[in-house]
Amino acid sequence: MSKVILYHGSPNEIVDPIFGLGNPRHDYGKGFYLTEDLNLAKEWAVSRPETVSGFVHTFEIETDGLDIFDFQDKNILCWLAELMKHRDAADSKRYRVLAQKFIAKYGNNTEKCDVIKGWRADASYFYIAKAFVRDEVDVDILEDLLQLGSLGIQWCLKSEKSFNAITKIGGIITVDYHEFNRKYNDRDAQARITMKKLIDSDKNRVEKVFSTLV
Repeated sequence: MSKVILYHGSPNEIVDPIFGLGNPRHDYGKGFYLTEDLNLAKEWAVSRPETVSGFVHTFEIETDGLDIFDFQDKNILCWLAELMKHRDAADSKRYRVLAQKFIAKYGNNTEKCDVIKGWRADASYFYIAKAFVRDEVDVDILEDLLQLGSLGIQWCLKSEKSFNAITKIGGIITVDYHEFNRKYNDRDAQARITMKKLIDSDKNRVEKVFSTLV
C-alpha cells in the first residue's frame, strides 16, 4: 500500500470533500485540490484579499489502484492544453479559435483519470499562459519559466474512487493571514520579476509560439 499525506488550504474551517463538486473554471476543472507542501497550503489558505485567518486540513490518500495523471511527466504543451479546457487565457475570437486547435493537437484525455497532478496555474503561472497565447513566449523557454515560478504542484481528485481513497487525519491548522498572505504575495511578485526578465532576454527567440504550433 502507498499512502501520501496531502494538505488542503482553505478560508473555511469546515471542509468536507464531496465528489462532483468544485469550480469547473479551476485549472483542472471540478475536483478537490490539495498539495504535498504544508507551507504552500498555508499560503493558499490566505491567498484571497480578505484579511481573515485561513485553515489547513490534512488528509491521507491511498494511491494504490488509482489512475494518476501527472503533467510533470508530460510535454509542457499538454499542461497548457489542459488549462485551456477550463480557463480562458485571453478574451478574443482569435484565442477561442486557436485554443480549440491547440487542445485538439496537444491535449490529453484526462476525463477518466482518478487524480490529476500538475502545476497550479495561479497568479504567476497563469501570467505565463497569458503571455504564451499572446505569442510573447517561445516554447523553448516554457519549462524554464515554470521552474522560476516555484509555486508548487497540486493534486486534483477527480473520480469517486479517489474521494473514497482519502481520509482526514490530524487536527486543523490555523493560518495567520498577515504572515502567510505576505509570503504568498512575495513569492508571486518575485516570480513575476524573474519570469519577465527571461521573457525579455535573448533566450526567448519568439519563433515557436502559440499561433505557429497549431
